[in-house]
Amino acid sequence: MNILVINVARIGDTLLITPILRAIKQAYPHHQLGCLAHPKRMTVLTGLPFIDTLDSITPHSQWWRGRFVRQRPWDAALVYGQDAALIRYAARVATRVVAFQQRDSASTALLHPAVPHPTQPIHAVAGRMLLPEALGIHSTDPALAYQVLPTEAAWAKNWLTTQRVNQSGPLVGLQFTSFATKSYRDWPLSHFIDLAETLLAHFPGTRFFPLGDQHNRTKETAFCSRFPQHTVRTSGLFNLRESAAIMQNLDLYVGVDTGPTHLAGALGIPMVALYHCRFPGRNLMPLGRPHVRILEHPHLDDGDCSAQSPMSDIPVAAVWEAVQSVLAETFTGQAVPVPVPATGRRDPR
Repeated sequence: MNILVINVARIGDTLLITPILRAIKQAYPHHQLGCLAHPKRMTVLTGLPFIDTLDSITPHSQWWRGRFVRQRPWDAALVYGQDAALIRYAARVATRVVAFQQRDSASTALLHPAVPHPTQPIHAVAGRMLLPEALGIHSTDPALAYQVLPTEAAWAKNWLTTQRVNQSGPLVGLQFTSFATKSYRDWPLSHFIDLAETLLAHFPGTRFFPLGDQHNRTKETAFCSRFPQHTVRTSGLFNLRESAAIMQNLDLYVGVDTGPTHLAGALGIPMVALYHCRFPGRNLMPLGRPHVRILEHPHLDDGDCSAQSPMSDIPVAAVWEAVQSVLAETFTGQAVPVPVPATGRRDPR
């Protein structure tokens, strides 16, 4: 079958369909696989070898597309999300439309089949895989995918050289914030600072890369003022693909649940990720990657979870233990055996 996948979503949700795209191409290697994504998010799919055609679409721009098609070019279309306009577009260009049950009966009637939503929480990749499974397509590789192009990799290496970044210590990416509308998922900046001080005490050559867009700059500025000789500023300075090319050079990523965390997982960067109890890591963590540690919120399974459950409940000591574990597996540099941070602040261990 020639199959079209439509997924208009954020960066993280776009990356979460990459195992689905890979599985479809493996099932039909000699047929066409097309993908339509959000105009500002499709760039995360650029260069993936299993996508034959990549374009953008929005619920507002779809109304004129496919209206003059004499023969439907796609045997099947998988549509993610709840948007009647995208379902109608898929029905114009594909013989068969597969999606989760929609809010309105008219949209659901266009689906063959209308896939029931999971009744119990499952991993985000497994949930998305339910649509191709309705076509008899199954996956054996749940890892997210992202492709840094050779020109991008060369540019990132050159940029790091201009920043005089050496390898006397680990290069550590830090993601301080999640979405502004879900700021309860943010780990306190003071905790990141304590963690950074401990890292510097044991690995004095550590360089920190605060990640994210311009909304991360306030925290980046505060962090940089604390560690001016050890921080390479990146927040809001680069587009997504440039940022990914830089991230590919990191030895460690520490961050909260948001798009760059999915991107780090797709790149296979050794990772420590922190999750709020409303969005458990067991349902979102990168799968198929060997050097990943997740920190779940203490209230995850005690029935006392709410948006008011502070991420500060995840202690620095637990994150530091996870960081040590990952670096012991992946970083070849030797740690300095000091009992307390050199700055004199409290020891999070």
